[in-house]
Amino acid sequence: MDSFSTGSGGSGSPELSTDQLIEQVKAQLAQAYAEEFLEVLREKCFDKCITKPGSSLSGSESSCISRCVDRYIEATGIVAKALFNASQ
Repeated sequence: MDSFSTGSGGSGSPELSTDQLIEQVKAQLAQAYAEEFLEVLREKCFDKCITKPGSSLSGSESSCISRCVDRYIEATGIVAKALFNASQ
């Protein structure tokens, strides 16, 4: 059974209201966005900061990762704010 129906008696008919369905789709989109954001962040910062992959991070790699994540999040916030302001 899919996540959009809870069919009682095996009918498979949707039991979610339109508002509930919209909220569920919004939540799934937010989760997908977060997963994509983390994947892009991981790729960019890993490629930039990890020069010799091993079982642990060196001090410089750890610092680089921290700065990279901070800057990427800051840049994403700036872009999002600009897009939001442009749409108003």
